[in-house]
Amino acid sequence: MSFLRIQNLYKTFGSVVAVNRINLDIAEGEFFTLLGSSGCGKTTTLRMVGGLEKPDGGAIYLGDQCLVAPEQNLFVKPEKRNMGMVFQSYALWPHMTVFENVVYPLKLRGIKGREAEKKVAEVLSLVGLAGLEDRQAPALSGGQQQRVALARALVFSPKVLLLDEPLSNLDAQLREEMRRELKALQQRVRITVIFVTHDQIEALSLSDRIAIMKFGVLEQVGTPEEVYFRPGTPFVRDFLGKTFLVPAKVTGRSDREVSVEVQGVTATALAVPSANVISGSNGFPVNGQNVLVAIRPEQVSLSADCRQDRANVIEGTLQSVLFLGDRYEYTVTVGSDTRVLVSPRSQGLKSGDKVFLDLKPEGMTLWPRDS
Repeated sequence: MSFLRIQNLYKTFGSVVAVNRINLDIAEGEFFTLLGSSGCGKTTTLRMVGGLEKPDGGAIYLGDQCLVAPEQNLFVKPEKRNMGMVFQSYALWPHMTVFENVVYPLKLRGIKGREAEKKVAEVLSLVGLAGLEDRQAPALSGGQQQRVALARALVFSPKVLLLDEPLSNLDAQLREEMRRELKALQQRVRITVIFVTHDQIEALSLSDRIAIMKFGVLEQVGTPEEVYFRPGTPFVRDFLGKTFLVPAKVTGRSDREVSVEVQGVTATALAVPSANVISGSNGFPVNGQNVLVAIRPEQVSLSADCRQDRANVIEGTLQSVLFLGDRYEYTVTVGSDTRVLVSPRSQGLKSGDKVFLDLKPEGMTLWPRDS
C-alpha cells in the first residue's frame, strides 16, 4: 500500500499546463526524486504536495487522509499536513539565531520550554550542529545553513520531508559531501523524502526511485538502474547521461536476439538481446526496418586490435585523445558519424589509429529510427 498517493494531479498557470494529470505512489521511508529540466513541473508538483500551491484537479493522499481534492472542495492547510520542507534558498530568518530558527516550527505547534529545547538539541546533534545554537544564521557557511534548514524541517518529526533543490547553492565539493550526509540522515531517521532536482548525479546517487518529468508529464518512473540502463522513452534515453547511437537495419530475429547491420560501416553485424528491444508504433521491428542501437559510453570498450571471434565489434578511426586526469576522452569516427567515448586508461592509442569498439550486448537497446 502506498504511503503518499498522487492521483490525476493537474495544475495550470494561465494557458500553460504545468502538471498534466500525473499519478504517483510513494512508499513509506522511500527517497523519491522528481527529476527534470527547468519548467518541467517538478517544483510545482512538490509545492502542491506541501500545500503551497492548490491544484486545479486530482487528489493527494497521505495514508488514508485526503489532503487536497478540488472537485470535493477539500484542502488541508500546509501546517496541518505534517510535512517539513527545505527550500532552495533555505529561507532562514537572518535576525534569528540557529536555535530560534529551528525552534520556530515547535512554537507554531504549541511546544515550548524544556520539551522544545530537548527536541532542538536532538535535531541539531543529528545534523552535526551541536554547540552552534547561539550562532546568527548569516554567520554560518553555506553547508551549515543547509543543515539548519534541514533541522528546522525535521524538528517536529514530520511524516514527509520535501526538498526543493537544497544542494544547488553549494559549491561542487560541498555538494558532493552533503549528498552523502543527506542520504545517511534519511536512512537514520527513516523518513519519506520527496526530492526535486535537475542534477542527474544527485538523482541517481540518492534515490530509491526517480520520476523523470517533461512538460508536466511523467516520462518514466523507476529505480536509478532502470531509468539509466532501460530508458522507456527517447527523451529519458537522451536526457540521462550520454548515449552512443548507431544507425542500423534489421537483418534477422530469433526468440533470443535481433540481428542488425550497422549502416555506413562495411559488413558490421550486431546482436541485440530481444529483451532490450523497444517496440515502436508498428510493433516489434521486422527485417529491413531502420533502427537505432543505443548504448552508454561506459558499456563500450576501445582497443587497437580485434580478434576474429569477437562479436558486436565496430571499426572506427580515432580522431583525438584528451587526458582528463582520472580518465581519457576519445573522439572516434564510425562511418560518417563522430562519437565521444571515455576510458580509464589510454592503452597507448593515438590520433589517426584504427580502433575497434566492443559493444556489450547487455548494454545495448534497440529503438525505432523515427524515435
